[in-house]
Amino acid sequence: MYNETNFDHLPVLSALSDIAGFELVPDIIWIFDLDRHGFWWGNSSALKFWGLDRVQQLIDKDLSADTESARQRTEQTFYKAVAQGMTVDPWTTYPNGKPKTLMMRHKAVLLGPEKHRGIIAFISEEVNLGEDPETLIFAEAVRYTSVAVTSFTLQGKPIFENPVAAELYGYARGGLDAAGTGNTTDALDHSDGSDNTLSEFERRFADPAEGKARLAQAQAHQDGQQEHLMRTQKGIRRHAVNIRTSRHPLTGDYLTLVSEYDVTELHDALAEAECVKEELKKQAHYDALTGLPSLRLCKDRMEEAFSQAKHGNKQVALMFVDLDGFKSVNDNYGHDAGDQVLKAVGQRLSALVGAEDTVGRIGGDEFIIILPDISHKDDSAQIAERAIKDLSQPFQVEDEVCQRVNAHIGASVGIALYPVSGQSAEELLRAADQSMYQVKRAGKNNFCFASEWMA
Repeated sequence: MYNETNFDHLPVLSALSDIAGFELVPDIIWIFDLDRHGFWWGNSSALKFWGLDRVQQLIDKDLSADTESARQRTEQTFYKAVAQGMTVDPWTTYPNGKPKTLMMRHKAVLLGPEKHRGIIAFISEEVNLGEDPETLIFAEAVRYTSVAVTSFTLQGKPIFENPVAAELYGYARGGLDAAGTGNTTDALDHSDGSDNTLSEFERRFADPAEGKARLAQAQAHQDGQQEHLMRTQKGIRRHAVNIRTSRHPLTGDYLTLVSEYDVTELHDALAEAECVKEELKKQAHYDALTGLPSLRLCKDRMEEAFSQAKHGNKQVALMFVDLDGFKSVNDNYGHDAGDQVLKAVGQRLSALVGAEDTVGRIGGDEFIIILPDISHKDDSAQIAERAIKDLSQPFQVEDEVCQRVNAHIGASVGIALYPVSGQSAEELLRAADQSMYQVKRAGKNNFCFASEWMA
């Protein structure tokens, strides 16, 4: 809500003697005390309006039935009057229990020695909205709805805004005069450096080009709803902006009726949910420690590679890499040191292959390399030789007491080829795993192809 904590510029009515001159004015005038939510004073015309005989009866008038929305609107009117000096709004009051819609002017003041917040209400004319109760209900709904509602001319000049819209835009932007009901000011506040050729409608948009496009749609009588970032007194907010073309009830001129729903929190929640979804997807497809593709993603890429190999008469190589001596790293230097080695292994293996190839970690100290496009098995043999050589080089890590040490491991590699060693990802993994164990049994730190030993 618009807030104003410094009221030093407001007039102070310390006693009834300060307002003796109001009795000479024929208009209906009363003064309302916001802090006690009750009347502070009323002139003879006000007493007649309410059907009362004495001022004290007006002061003692029971307002406990007022809704919270009514109280909030009174407070909004006070702060709007603080900002603008004077407001003019249609208000519905209930003398003798019957609704009566009036055009009220409000002036913000401070009341009594306690300097309560107060508003002076001046009533000089009645607004005839007819006897149709649906019309009155609609007018009340527009005033008290939580949706911001503004009517613009087709040139983008505001002619009416409800309290919510006034709170978002009207107080600070200078788009409406004190009335907020049709007598708009020509001068807009351009202290923010915005283009002074833009209409008030366009200047509400964070991107004025979007405002210009929506105004053009309104001028073409193209109704619709879109989301936009809007410049409000609450900062940049995301609104669902609904535009409808209507007619002025008195002049018949075409108007643009704009209703705005704040969907910032909903949009942020959906964006956060999408991020969570992506994170869960990442966790399902990538190893948390090394950032390498997991077994699930590797299988998907293998099947994709098989499909492409069928059409290109190519082979796919799957290399199953199992680290030798890794348990000793954990035992001698701690599991943190072991994690450092696993991450470094992933980096060294990734450096051996191209962008179209895949290095994955499928669990523990087991890695796989997918080569989706090889012409001959010797291509994979060269990669295996380089992998074994690179992984035999020492890994500098920090042990449990933060000392830099050199950890040594080796690698046993089994290689399976599609389509000769298997027709599916599962079959190829099984064949490469079995060939890797052949290497283990033969002395480790080497490689072999599925069903074939290579020294």
